[in-house]
Amino acid sequence: MNAIRSNDACWCGSGRKFKRCHGAPEARVRKGSVSPPRGVPESIARPDYVRTGTLVRRPEPIVKSPDTIERMRRAGRAAAEVLETVGTKVAPGVTTDELDAIGHEKYIELGGYPSPLSYRGYPKSLCTSVNEVICHGIPDDRPLANGDIVNVDVTIFLDGVHGDTNATFLVGDVDATSRRLVRVTEECLGAGIAAVRPGVPLNAIGRAIETHAHAHRFGVVRTFVGHGIGEQFHTEPSVPHYFEPRATLILEPGMVFTIEPMITMGSPREQVWDDGWTAVTSDGARTAQFEHTVLVTESGVDVLTRV
Repeated sequence: MNAIRSNDACWCGSGRKFKRCHGAPEARVRKGSVSPPRGVPESIARPDYVRTGTLVRRPEPIVKSPDTIERMRRAGRAAAEVLETVGTKVAPGVTTDELDAIGHEKYIELGGYPSPLSYRGYPKSLCTSVNEVICHGIPDDRPLANGDIVNVDVTIFLDGVHGDTNATFLVGDVDATSRRLVRVTEECLGAGIAAVRPGVPLNAIGRAIETHAHAHRFGVVRTFVGHGIGEQFHTEPSVPHYFEPRATLILEPGMVFTIEPMITMGSPREQVWDDGWTAVTSDGARTAQFEHTVLVTESGVDVLTRV
């Protein structure tokens, strides 16, 4: 992907109304060349959708067994290790495909399979979403530029379960408004996690995230949400990052799901490129994301995707 950068003002959101703000560059990310998918040793166990070539949904308990939870702890820690390894290599001049290669090798070193690879035909082992790319950016030969921000999304299949996490990284010298966006987005994830405890409705998570984002005049993407996770990559429940009155599921100990808010400087609406994956903000304004996989415990919440 190649970025065309300008000094034009971006659009900042507060609720559904948007007004002009200044201080952050408007970046236009364009496609680069995507290298062939990387191979995985046959000795590493694969998810069903890789082995069969077909994604088949099957019932999976929302409340996980103790054995599943322990396996998810291992997968979560491994995902965090991959993310940490890739994050140390983010720098101006590094291509997102090079980041993918680094992540791919780390997955294999840990004995896991990169869950994104071959999921619904996705061609890479990471998602790398630069500047206005909300999510699902495909690694390619675009070098990261000084001043970019990039989200790195990692999911590993290990011990028969998936661990899912992501973070947004600063590339070199980043403008103050973009740094604030990244900081507030991480705070939004923290607010969502802090809302998790037994006996509260699922929509308490989105309420906490949306309240914090809007207090800082940022928008919240609604199309893409958190999700249950376990032996399958995506399961119930869906976890909105905004207040959704219908999301009244009561949280119980043993539930495992992701919280992964996508926060925007401008419009929270998206457009999807013709690759079928890359979702960008409709107005080209920057966006950031952070994600953890969390477990509801008897007393509150446990974050599974930390080293």
